[in-house]
Amino acid sequence: MKENKFEIIKRIDKNGKEYWSARELAKVLEYADYRNFLLVIEKAKVSCENAGEVIHNHIVEANDMIKIGKGGEREVDTFYLSRYACYLIIQNSDPTKVVVALGQTYFAIQTRKQEVSENLIEDNKRIMLREEMTKHNKNLSETAKNAGVIEPMDYAIFQNYGYKGLYSGMDTKDIHKKKNLKKSQKILDHMNSEELAANLFRATQADAKIKRDNIHGKEDANIAHYNVGQKVRNAIEGLGGTMPEDLPVADGINRVKTRIEKEKNKKIDK
Repeated sequence: MKENKFEIIKRIDKNGKEYWSARELAKVLEYADYRNFLLVIEKAKVSCENAGEVIHNHIVEANDMIKIGKGGEREVDTFYLSRYACYLIIQNSDPTKVVVALGQTYFAIQTRKQEVSENLIEDNKRIMLREEMTKHNKNLSETAKNAGVIEPMDYAIFQNYGYKGLYSGMDTKDIHKKKNLKKSQKILDHMNSEELAANLFRATQADAKIKRDNIHGKEDANIAHYNVGQKVRNAIEGLGGTMPEDLPVADGINRVKTRIEKEKNKKIDK
């Protein structure tokens, strides 16, 4: 079976990530003049930005060595392109070319496969982190109880202090409102893996701090939880990350479990 020409020019970097060179893609798409292809790349950049994607995550300026006469090589400017960038470029290319139609089919299918694969990875990460949150919240509850946070209402206040530290003063009700969640929906069940990981770090470190510092009394436990949440927030900010309240709301964790089960059944049927 003849190998797909877009697959032939695909490259793999040292981290195992795939990419394409704009120079090679231009040739495959039958652009005789690379300058004309640059106009298509500019259109793709606009499409990328309009889709809410960061352009330099998909289209990166680079240099390539090309062969010239008598075995020599010459350095030329190019762009290194992600699969998504290639898809956008082909969507903006001359649709009358047969090779463009082939490219649209290839990258549409492959991009969808990649999306499905990435979604499954995210789903499994969410399940794992949600289970860890359940376990560590139990540990934190026991630690808080030993520190003097005994009544259910007191523990709810204690939890809110942790949220306030991590979410810039927002408590459970505020987060529900910000995320547009119903009162019956659990915040943790609608967090993506990034937000769950931040909260897991908050819970484990609050647990450790209360034990390590031998904290006693509701007020001191609340303050400790708040300070830990705030430090986690500061760390996220220092790394240039998205604040937890601004992360997208994920679908319910039960739906995630259903999707994973369906995928398992598909593999069994095969």
